[in-house]
Amino acid sequence: VDQHVTSSHSCLFLLFPSSSSLKYFIILCKFGEQQITDLPQSVTVMVGEDVVLPCFLNPPKDATKMTVEWGRPDLKPRFVFVNLDGKEYSADQNEAFRGRSSMIPENLKHGDVSLKLSDVRISDSGRYRCYFPREKKEYFIELVVGSASSPGASLSGLDVSSSGVMLDCSAAGWYPEPEMFWLDGDGNIMSAGAAEKSTDPDGVYTVSSRVTVEKRNNNNFTCRVQQRDINQSRETHIHVPGGKIKHFNTLTVQML
Repeated sequence: VDQHVTSSHSCLFLLFPSSSSLKYFIILCKFGEQQITDLPQSVTVMVGEDVVLPCFLNPPKDATKMTVEWGRPDLKPRFVFVNLDGKEYSADQNEAFRGRSSMIPENLKHGDVSLKLSDVRISDSGRYRCYFPREKKEYFIELVVGSASSPGASLSGLDVSSSGVMLDCSAAGWYPEPEMFWLDGDGNIMSAGAAEKSTDPDGVYTVSSRVTVEKRNNNNFTCRVQQRDINQSRETHIHVPGGKIKHFNTLTVQML
């Protein structure tokens, strides 16, 4: 939790004598108004969902007539949404957020100036700033946008040299960069070499991996793709009985 607080304060120290060797004192402090406090450092959302980036005044104060700027410092223009004296100011708004960014007017009365983004895209990932220009107060929050899909596994052929079976697995539409690995029937990670990865123009990943397996009593194998930053994992199970292949339903697993 990021405790970004800007306040002014003054303190008065009062010293009282005592019959003992100890002296007692009291500290009286007067603190100015805290503007922003106790907010998360990052928010994670999946592609296509809506998300709220929190920002509020503490103690609560009517922000209806205040000027509040939500922006991304790395963009030009940087403005995502601007509340100017109680009205939306869109003249300098970045086109990528037009029609997708908003504040809730009734919440402004209670000091809640959180930003809502609709239909989130991969390109929305980044560091956002909630800024009060008149008060010169600001708060930064990182938006992590994720994308995930289920992998597919298939039999690619036989390895003549080892009499083993080669299995392929691939998954597209992942962001940020995921990791892929194979598990045997006992849940142990198998040696499969480094997975191959590629990206499309939007930076979305496709990942693939091949493993050679030997026929054993337990010929159940799992291909798993995961991304810990967005708390996502997908896997597919495949069974190889006597050189034949059978697909099982793909399972979606939410990592804890």
